[in-house]
Amino acid sequence: MALEPIKTKAGPSAQLDIIEPLCAVFRRALKGEGLKYTPERAMILDTIIAFDGLFEAEQLLDALKKKGHSVSKATVYRTLKLLESCGIIQQVLFDRDQSHYQLAVGNTGNTLLINIDSGEVETLEIPELIALRDKVCAARGLKAKGHKLQIFVSAGDE
Repeated sequence: MALEPIKTKAGPSAQLDIIEPLCAVFRRALKGEGLKYTPERAMILDTIIAFDGLFEAEQLLDALKKKGHSVSKATVYRTLKLLESCGIIQQVLFDRDQSHYQLAVGNTGNTLLINIDSGEVETLEIPELIALRDKVCAARGLKAKGHKLQIFVSAGDE
């Protein structure tokens, strides 16, 4: 199960990172909205955590059905919106026809190479980019929590 750091004070000046399960983060967000953490929402969150990289709502629905879970399309879409609003997932926009999502928590770097001709998406791991990002943040007294870079490519003669 994915975990999210939470900042807390242990004394007058001490600050600790305490790790909290994503289900607890989601429960707290739902409670704040007056909603319940249902078994269906738990199954959806567990399935998302198991995905590696980008996914579409239909892929999520298919994965749930393959696991033997009976969840409506409406429940999946509503839960995606709730997970996005509490920062557990994020929508990745690169295609006007289809929404894509990814787990946002614990995502230290997100670099996508998007082929606009074929619609193929490749996740890139670029350690030099992460090092540069961290250097830029450190120079400003900040600590990077992640990044998002989308590179659009074409076979193009243009």
